[in-house]
Amino acid sequence: MNEDVRNIVLGVLATGVSAAIGWLGRTYQWRRRLRRKQAFFGLPAGSECLLVVNREVGGDNVVHRIDVFALLELSALVKDCGAQARILAHDAAHQGFGDRTEFCLGGPYSNRRTAAHLATLLPGVTMNVDVQPSEVRQAITIGAERYSMEKGVSEYVILARLMAGEGGRPVFLFCGQTAITNQAATRYLARHYDALARRHRSGSFVLLLKVVNSQAYGPDVVELVADVTSAARTAPVAAPAAT
Repeated sequence: MNEDVRNIVLGVLATGVSAAIGWLGRTYQWRRRLRRKQAFFGLPAGSECLLVVNREVGGDNVVHRIDVFALLELSALVKDCGAQARILAHDAAHQGFGDRTEFCLGGPYSNRRTAAHLATLLPGVTMNVDVQPSEVRQAITIGAERYSMEKGVSEYVILARLMAGEGGRPVFLFCGQTAITNQAATRYLARHYDALARRHRSGSFVLLLKVVNSQAYGPDVVELVADVTSAARTAPVAAPAAT
């Protein structure tokens, strides 16, 4: 074998080794990101989760079309983790939490499951569910702070990851003042789960998000108002009884 042929062979081998190392490195990074994503969502490959759907206010067991878009985004997220989703109506979810990851969509006015989770897991959060229009209709109160919406201009949604029950699987809440805010929260979670996982590790968190000018931008322009985990999980102090 002359010098030129040997150099060509060595060059081909070096290229092949470099390509193999690069492929292995990319595969390792991909699998690492996937494991981190599965751990954050509590969705190991082959597992099952619940998508608890609400109903459109004033409708007869009809899901708002914008909430359908939110469900599609959550379904894609579940599929990426190699898990399967089971869709369940909010008034048919008669079971505890922790055994399976749960994604609960909608506020307490349209989702009984959300109402139960707020009362049990987030006692510091209340949401106005009055039917008649008023200044405080659908306002979210967290601790001593109240957040009222201006429809289409500034609307609020609670995005929460709650670790509860014995199974160790999280409950995700998307509790918004309007359907567009529910979708905004699901999209925010899908885009920022990696940063949220690093910041909150494996624990619970409750975030208050503000959807800006949804009538122009839809669910895409979202601001993080505050991390309200402590206030949301602290029950209000009962007023002393009159004597």
